[in-house]
Amino acid sequence: METPRYLCSHLVTLSWKDGAAIVNLEEIRAGGAVLESEVDVPVGSSAEIRCGGVFFAGKITRMDPHEFGVRMEMEFSPLTPWSIERFRPEHLLDLRWKPSRILDEAARLEGHPDNVSACVLGSIVASAVEPGGMTRAIRIEMPENFSLAVVIPNYALPTKESRAVLPECYSRADATFNVQRAALLMAAFATGDSSVFPTALDDRMHQQVRSRLIPGLAEILRLRAPGLLGCTLSGAGPGVLVFYERGYDRVFDLVRQIFAMNGCTTEVISSGVSRRGYEFL
Repeated sequence: METPRYLCSHLVTLSWKDGAAIVNLEEIRAGGAVLESEVDVPVGSSAEIRCGGVFFAGKITRMDPHEFGVRMEMEFSPLTPWSIERFRPEHLLDLRWKPSRILDEAARLEGHPDNVSACVLGSIVASAVEPGGMTRAIRIEMPENFSLAVVIPNYALPTKESRAVLPECYSRADATFNVQRAALLMAAFATGDSSVFPTALDDRMHQQVRSRLIPGLAEILRLRAPGLLGCTLSGAGPGVLVFYERGYDRVFDLVRQIFAMNGCTTEVISSGVSRRGYEFL
C-alpha cells in the first residue's frame, strides 16, 4: 500500500538534462511528487530532486502551465522512493525565522525579491537587493479608495514564451520613461492620489511587444471609463490587472468584453490586496 501523500511547501533543486531550477515541492508521496515552477521541463524528461544530502530520481510525467508558472508531476524511480523517515519537508515560512531573514532567503533562492517581498510583508512593497545580497523592502498600504481585479483569459502563456519576445536592450529614453512611471505609481499608492492614473501605468518595455501574444491587449491598455484607473499586464501575462476606484466594481467587464470579442472567455479574481503577508490556514 502506497504511503499517503504529504502536503508541504518546501523549496528544492530540480535538475534535468538541460538545466536546473529552484522549485516549490507542494506534495510528496512514496512514488512521486507535485512541483510548482516558473520553468518548463518537458514531459518525459529524466529529473532529480535534491534537498541537502537527499535526492529523488525519476521523470516528469505531467506539466500544466497556468497564470503564475507551471505545475508538474514527477514519478520517482523505485530505487529512490520517499518516506517520512528519509525526508520530512517543511514550510519555508515555518522555521521561526524573523521576516527579514525569510525575505532574504526567499529572494536569494528565487533570484529576485519582486514576488516574495509582497508574500512576506503583505500589501504593496517596493524592494531591491543590495550588492551583498541583503534585501531591502518598504511596505505601504493600498489606499482605501483603490481596488483591483485580475481578468484571466482561458488560455495559458508560458513565461518562457512571453519572455522570448522581449528585446535584448532598451534605449535610454525608454528606460527613463519607465523609471518615471514606476516612481509616479508608488507615489500614487503612498498618497492615494488618483489624478496620475492612467499615466502611472504607462510602459515602453514589455506590453507593446507582448500584445501580439495576447489578442485584445492593445485595446485593453487604451481603455478609459469613469472609475477605471487603468489596466496593465499581470507579470508575463496573459492575465490583466485592472485598477479602479472603489464602488466601480463592474469596470473589469469592459476588459472581459474585449477578450470576448477576440474569442476568449475569462475569469475574474477580485480578492483585493492582503494587508498581511503569508498565513497558515
